[in-house]
Amino acid sequence: MSRPLVIGHRGAPGYRPEHTRSSYLLALESGVDAVEPDVVFSRDGVAVIRHENEIGSTTDVADHPEFASRRTTKTVDGASLTGWFAEDFTWDELSRLRCRERLPALRPDSARHDGAEPMLRLRDLLDLVTDAAKTSGRRPGVVLEIKHATFLEAAGFDVSGLIAAELDAAGWTDGDLPLWIESFELTILDRLAAAGVRGTRIFLLEADGEPHDLVSTEGAGARSYREWSSPAGLDDLRGRVAGVSLDKRMILDPARGADGGRALVAAAHERELAVFTWTARPENAFLVRRHRRGGGRSAWGDYAGEWAELAASGVDGVFVDHPDLGVAVFGR
Repeated sequence: MSRPLVIGHRGAPGYRPEHTRSSYLLALESGVDAVEPDVVFSRDGVAVIRHENEIGSTTDVADHPEFASRRTTKTVDGASLTGWFAEDFTWDELSRLRCRERLPALRPDSARHDGAEPMLRLRDLLDLVTDAAKTSGRRPGVVLEIKHATFLEAAGFDVSGLIAAELDAAGWTDGDLPLWIESFELTILDRLAAAGVRGTRIFLLEADGEPHDLVSTEGAGARSYREWSSPAGLDDLRGRVAGVSLDKRMILDPARGADGGRALVAAAHERELAVFTWTARPENAFLVRRHRRGGGRSAWGDYAGEWAELAASGVDGVFVDHPDLGVAVFGR
């Protein structure tokens, strides 16, 4: 393609609470090339779509007195978090909850839809995308992000096996529609490959920090995300994964990346690695400084200018929160 793939990041969370049915429908109706669910698990092993396994910030669980005792503190990927966690609930219990906007101060229009929709399972979304393909004549895909695999495996979940079973049950093992599987952890991507699970594997890279799976086994000597984006790191990724997905700051602010900007994208391409980037958002709060404009954090700045820089870097795919804007800008 002569333009990057446009990927509806958690659906269309610029307009509806993330990971809801209406959010994904908006994205698909906008003409995105794929949608991106984040996957965690319920206590009974159901693949659930949530940004994090902590669900207090995106559901009304705090309003359910019967679940008050489930509030707890856990250490997830080295960080202490207090709240309610998906893995402590059965799917039947989670299905009683309703979704809420994660960023209500920045997205009050989306927050007006709080409480209207239940959570989704991965199976629900896969069926939704399959139906959209049948009715639209297009071939939208799914970019499936696996969250906190090392943490969940330590809690007793067979993450790769559960993902494989969900894909098989939904009929997503035959390759009819595009499927990418991504994670901030390499280990789970390796396990999926070893298990023969279909899907183009993408390694997510943050601008800072280290992959938790490597920290858990190697300690302070674990290679950082920035080191994985270096020429030596990209050499080691070649053939192990099909691509990388970069924090957009590594492209727009070259000082944060090992090679920076177009050079970093070109270095990955030279090693036959596709390059995605995340996340293109129009609000000033998320734009790099040179593209911010007046009106405060929630006002839209020069998003088209920033996104043009991303497109010019040669990336192969871009995650967007406002799919209609993404299709309009990157479709050029």
